[in-house]
Formats: sequence, C-alpha cells, structure tokens
Amino acid sequence: MKHAVTVRNVEARPTAVVAATTTWREFPALWKPMLDEVWACLRAADIHRGCRNVMLYLDDTPRVEVGVELTQPCPLTGNVVSSSLPAGRVAMTVHYGSYAELGAAHDAVIAWCAKENLSRTGVRWEVYGPHDDDPAKVWTEICYQLS
Repeated sequence: MKHAVTVRNVEARPTAVVAATTTWREFPALWKPMLDEVWACLRAADIHRGCRNVMLYLDDTPRVEVGVELTQPCPLTGNVVSSSLPAGRVAMTVHYGSYAELGAAHDAVIAWCAKENLSRTGVRWEVYGPHDDDPAKVWTEICYQLS
C-alpha cells in the first residue's frame, strides 16, 4: 500500500493517558489494559465517545503513553494522567486499512525522511480514527517529530 508522506506543523493536543516504560516484547500485552483504564476513567466522567485513541512513543526503550485525545475536561483517576501530543514539525502519513499493516506506514515515513534528509527526534505517535468493522474504512494518522 502506498503512503503519501507530508511535512506539517502541528499544535499540541491534550491527552489523558497511562504511561509506562516497557519493552517491545511486553508492549503488545500492555497497551489494551492501559487503554481500558483510560476509557474506564472517561466513562466514570460520563464521556463515552468523541476522544480518539492515541499511542505516543517517546523513545525506543520504549517509554509509551497510551490513551485518548482529551476533547473536554475530565477528572483523572488511578494511573490516568494528563499529557499531550507534541507540537512542532512532523512528517506524517495516514494509513487506511488493517492495524496489522501499520508497520508499512511507519516504514514509509522513515524511508521518506531519509530520502528527504530530514532528521527525526525519535518521538512518534499514532492517532486512531473511529472503529469500523470494515478494515477498509479504518484509518490511523502516523506522525514522526522532526528535529
């Protein structure tokens, strides 16, 4: 699948997240309980929709933040904390289709940055569009912060 990559300046976006330092091997088993905790916090505040899921990777350790874009104030409980997606210059693409194919979108951004001689900071994130049972209607925004 072809992924068009563009450079944009983005504003910070507030998030509610659970943060963790983990390993790439452990992360696949951790992200869903982390996200479930954020949604439990939102539902307790009577927020049931309108907050897109996000995963922010701060480095390759990885130090990660899993949660949602926060579109309205919400009391945060438990391990859920306030954070934000970073502001600044990013290389980005939008992936349409199965989450299992997200790696190709990340590879496309990395390759494009190398071709364009753009340095990445190591910080990157994914913002997920609304769920749909049809994988062709699923989209994910992928951003890599540029130096």
